[in-house]
Amino acid sequence: MRGRTISPGKATGVALVSRSPLSFYGGIDPKTGVVIERGHELEGECVKDRVLVFPQGKGSTVGSYVIYGLKKNGVAPVAIVNKETETIVATGVILAGIPCVDKIDIEKIKTGDRVMVDADNGIVEIVQDI
Repeated sequence: MRGRTISPGKATGVALVSRSPLSFYGGIDPKTGVVIERGHELEGECVKDRVLVFPQGKGSTVGSYVIYGLKKNGVAPVAIVNKETETIVATGVILAGIPCVDKIDIEKIKTGDRVMVDADNGIVEIVQDI
């Protein structure tokens, strides 16, 4: 799948997919990488070393710094894939150096798929279904 580069880099990992928007500020613990937003479909899941796939971010601009904090604390996703990356996520992934691509049909990716993200070229590819 070809999309738009938000933050360059390459990574491969196991997908963690949300069909609903995700808030980083108050939604993910920056020390553990665990989704703490009550009632969210990913509540209790850890984003560490995963390819985090979700339609778009939501919430406060402080979320950008939470993404940066995840990286500094060693619990960040290896890459982020969005349907539409908005400013909060874009700023965070650029600050943190996390590869990110948007304009992707995320419905084609499911949790557990092994996904390669080549954000240098705007490519997201399912390399193996698990």
